[in-house]
Amino acid sequence: MKIYELSYPDHVLKDHTESYALAIGFFDGLHKGHQTVIQNAVKEAKRLGVQSAVMTFNPHPSHVLGGGKNKVGYITPFKEKVAILEALGVEALFIVEFDKALASLSPEQFVEVFIKQLGVKHVTAGFDYSFGAKGAGTMEDMANLSKGVYETTVIKKVTDEEDKISSTRIRQLLGEGKIEEAAQLLGRNFRTIGTVVHGEKNGRKLGFPTANVQPPKDSILPLNGVYAVRFTVQGETYNGVCNVGLKPTFDKKYEQATVEVHILDFDEDIYGEEVTVEWLYFIREEKKFDSFDALITQIGQDKAQAEKLLS
Repeated sequence: MKIYELSYPDHVLKDHTESYALAIGFFDGLHKGHQTVIQNAVKEAKRLGVQSAVMTFNPHPSHVLGGGKNKVGYITPFKEKVAILEALGVEALFIVEFDKALASLSPEQFVEVFIKQLGVKHVTAGFDYSFGAKGAGTMEDMANLSKGVYETTVIKKVTDEEDKISSTRIRQLLGEGKIEEAAQLLGRNFRTIGTVVHGEKNGRKLGFPTANVQPPKDSILPLNGVYAVRFTVQGETYNGVCNVGLKPTFDKKYEQATVEVHILDFDEDIYGEEVTVEWLYFIREEKKFDSFDALITQIGQDKAQAEKLLS
């Protein structure tokens, strides 16, 4: 998959020789609703004999429009987003820098620069996609502004049994520890990709050595607590029990949650390795224990519960 980084007005592709069927949106989470949009673009690309493409934006528009005050944690950080898009058959990815210059473009200007000049022959987006200054442009406007240059498809609301599948709902579910429900909306298990770093060896001191995983700074984590997980490193996957949180039983005050995985039946040096934590089952919320003996007993129970869930 080719990746193009675009910005306005400095880095805009002009006289581009390729033609595309484009799916457009922010696509955080790449959940089932997003997948429907992207799969339609891939289908249209095959029909038209052009390349399939996705256009997304960085950073999240709400961060810029909120004056930088809105901190947005991503369900799918960039590296994972790329991998998922490739698996969906996308051939080109356009990452457009979302800044005040872009946010000030009229719908007509946006279409001219980021649709027509890119050689787009078909645009697919969700029913609620908007573009241009203050989100004034709708998908109806997208069609009207084509003037015969490109076609459009609007994907209707994709729902589960309750309501629209959305990134907002998935964030809420993760924040409540409802991992399995989030997975239903994502169409896959929620994952965290990070690097194993040196920690304080607290787990080893307690008899349960852990891999301390440092996730990307812009990624979100589920509710603080204990989970049964799958852990992938160096191409091999293992079962594990993971604690994410602030470790309240220890005297040190932690400002950011840590991700610590006790990998079952594993004893190797993996510092510096990129790993994937696949969150499968919620076991319990994080709590403060009166003693380390009580904590050790609970960790043993957590491990047994994880083994049972993952067997």
